[in-house]
Amino acid sequence: MTPDAGPTHNRSAIPYGMTLERHRLLFQGGVDCVAWVIGLASAMVLRYEFELDPDAWGPFSLGSLLLAVVVAAVLQLAAGLANGVYLGRYRYGSFDEVKHLFRSVFITSALLAVGNNLLSDHLVPTSVCFAGGVFALGVMAGFRYCWRLVLDKRMRPSSEAADPVLVFGAGEGGVQVVTAMLRNPQSPYVPVGLVDDDPAKRNLRIMGVPVVGPRESLAREAERLGADTVVIAVPSANAALLRELSDLALDAELRVRVLPPIDELFGQSIGVGDLRPLTERDLLGRHEIDTDIDAIAGYLTGRRVLVTGAGGSIGNELCFQIARFAPDQLVMLDRDESALHGVQLRLEGRAMLDSRNLVVCDIRDPERLDEVFAEHRPEVVFHAAALKHLPLLEMHPEEALKTNVIGTQNVLDAARLHTVERFVNISTDKAADPISVLGFTKRIAEKLTAAAATTADGTYLSVRFGNVLGSRGSVLTAFRAQIQAGGPVTVTDPEVTRYFMTIEEAVQLVIQAGAIGRDGEALVLDMGEPVKIDDVARRLVAEADRPVDIVYTGLRPGEKLHEVLLGSHEVDERTSHPLISHVAVPTVDLDTVLHGTGGRRGSGLTACLAELANGAGAEPADPPAGSQAGTQPAESA
Repeated sequence: MTPDAGPTHNRSAIPYGMTLERHRLLFQGGVDCVAWVIGLASAMVLRYEFELDPDAWGPFSLGSLLLAVVVAAVLQLAAGLANGVYLGRYRYGSFDEVKHLFRSVFITSALLAVGNNLLSDHLVPTSVCFAGGVFALGVMAGFRYCWRLVLDKRMRPSSEAADPVLVFGAGEGGVQVVTAMLRNPQSPYVPVGLVDDDPAKRNLRIMGVPVVGPRESLAREAERLGADTVVIAVPSANAALLRELSDLALDAELRVRVLPPIDELFGQSIGVGDLRPLTERDLLGRHEIDTDIDAIAGYLTGRRVLVTGAGGSIGNELCFQIARFAPDQLVMLDRDESALHGVQLRLEGRAMLDSRNLVVCDIRDPERLDEVFAEHRPEVVFHAAALKHLPLLEMHPEEALKTNVIGTQNVLDAARLHTVERFVNISTDKAADPISVLGFTKRIAEKLTAAAATTADGTYLSVRFGNVLGSRGSVLTAFRAQIQAGGPVTVTDPEVTRYFMTIEEAVQLVIQAGAIGRDGEALVLDMGEPVKIDDVARRLVAEADRPVDIVYTGLRPGEKLHEVLLGSHEVDERTSHPLISHVAVPTVDLDTVLHGTGGRRGSGLTACLAELANGAGAEPADPPAGSQAGTQPAESA
């Protein structure tokens, strides 16, 4: 390896790097010429059964051998230059350099043999030309290997200054992590062992670092080797694996460092700087998503697309991902002008608020919506505008009705009037067996969308998913704020669970669902296994700089102990995508909703919404086990 002579490296390492960089032709060329001297001389001695006296070499002499060496050296330098061996093109002692070095030696041997046979008086026997090349290549490669060992040793971080770490994963990620640590004198980590579950790797060593056992041996090996940190070197690790390893490390009182997921590395080599502490996105949101790019591009590229609620967490990310597919026009609608400012800043790098594609509009205003649709004539609509904060909606169900139900109908009417081709209503897991105002109103919105599908020319469908990381009002944001304030961290119940997915992953599946959804149905995103909120709180508390208490407040009225993505009467059918379920949705029209609510307010309105959500004319569904009638937690999407 040729180290960079930058200011972050030890001064003692600089002369080696600078010698190789400034005098590479002279240094490497000289070594390779000497290798040919050794190679041809050894081959000649071997050819004549270890006879060292040139007089016993028959028609060949020491002078002819020396001339052959000179010719071979010149040919080697020329072939090496042509193959980039002496131009600093390859890392010193690397497989790439040795590969091109082999090519150069082969060319040299072949040309030497051809030229030698063209002479009436051969300089050396033909066999010596090729045998000498083999010996010379061995000397060249051996010297490079030894020099590489010297450089690697000088580049190793000091064991006194660097923290000893265990590296989980002896695959390609582990190889790159160990290599990056041992070839950076400023590395804060030095690997002392590798942990891998593959029995075939039990005897493996990477740059001298041994595989010491499977994940179950993590605590024992950390204590034996004096490691205080475990590095998870598996960029493709999913959230379940990271949670399991995090639990093992937590029990062993080890710090955890992790590589970013593959999509964040952008195909680049892994470095020590890529290691970082675990985040909630790692623990909860790493899902493998297979996206059909062609299907998505087919209905977004070159089309006019409108997103309601564009300034919200989901709407913002929708706009960002839709823009990647080059729509003909992307219309971003929201009633919050500051939120639109943020969307434009993210998409364009500036926020002049001077585009007609930024639309200030309240979906409660049907006349204004009609104006917007008439001006922009959208072909695809993503409806993300909604009120979503559960405790507030439980206290103010009238507002939930106005926005989540009547507002949704207003958008549906405008879309149907202006012949929108595809309408995607963003729903929530609270719409499955709903027991809260948010769940009731979002379930009714699904039914309104299904009803619109029966009369509109385009395709109208809903997409349902659970909690998203990074959304405004997320439980994780609340936990971190509580920890920063010194605590306590409040958890409703030690057994409460929720589904989680990152905004990016959820929106990616939403867009995919829009491509494969059928008229009137709801598509439900698979969000993996539910996660205990108490476990999340404990992990965050464990990372805190000071002790923080966890307080259990008890389930609030209407709060589910365990959320569901599918209702009790819905069938999980995955016909188009392994992470997207198709479920049928019954219909309801707005007149029925308005007649059923009849101007009621407060608890009376909530009861009416429950009846409409669970089936007009039917009694409201009994709350699932572990829940009470009323509100739900703030950790919802």
